[in-house]
Amino acid sequence: MKLSFVKMHGLGNDFVVLDGIRQSIELAPAQLRLLADRHFGVGCDQILLVEAARQPGVDFRYRIFNADGGEVEQCGNGARCFVRFVHEQGLSAKREIRVETMSGIIVPHLEDDGTVSVDMGVPVLAPARIPFISASDDLLQTLRIADHEIAITAVGMGNPHAVQVVDDVATAAVEQQGPLIEKHPCFPQRVNAGFMQVLDRQAIRLRVFERGAGETLACGTGACAAVVAGISRGLLASPVSVEMRGGSLSVAWNGPGTSVLMTGPAVTVFKGEIEV
Repeated sequence: MKLSFVKMHGLGNDFVVLDGIRQSIELAPAQLRLLADRHFGVGCDQILLVEAARQPGVDFRYRIFNADGGEVEQCGNGARCFVRFVHEQGLSAKREIRVETMSGIIVPHLEDDGTVSVDMGVPVLAPARIPFISASDDLLQTLRIADHEIAITAVGMGNPHAVQVVDDVATAAVEQQGPLIEKHPCFPQRVNAGFMQVLDRQAIRLRVFERGAGETLACGTGACAAVVAGISRGLLASPVSVEMRGGSLSVAWNGPGTSVLMTGPAVTVFKGEIEV
């Protein structure tokens, strides 16, 4: 099967984007892993599939597959690329679209300066809804990994995140702790592990070890989760500049019951075809 694709990225978090409206696409996990493979395929952190909406009041359906072939609920950097893709491909002339995801509706908006803002919805802090197995609803939780304990805040941004504060992201134990946190038994659907360094009340540095993909250059939902965790703990004030290895995002959140607004770039790299 020959597939047309577009390679895109949001701050270096890179995607293979597929038009499932004008071509029929149904890929097995092995085919998804081939697409994501950086040696034998196109290479990406995630594969994004654009499909026709299945419910009234929305414009498109958005599906996300990690590099390991597993489907996941949400991807913030991908959401920004999604709206640029449908606009550039002539699938919609709207600058703001409503998009159905596995975890609910998101609303990306293409700004006049070329950046994209995304209403990422209301974050979840209740452990059972993230899901996170915990005996309490405390904002700061202790997680035992290997032979020591770490303090995390669990946040749901359509997908689960465990955010910890570190002194310096450059020396944080991302490679060592990331896989252990990702597969910790307290997170039955696995989890994205965030390592946040607070620079001041409106600026942080962040690294994220993403489930099914490993550490990426940027993570949109991870940036949102880190800001929610920081504001909830009284460490940050909205809006917050989130500096990641691939670049910076702006994240705004006005507190419980309100949506998170994320703004940043989305870039088209190249188009191509591949046999899978």
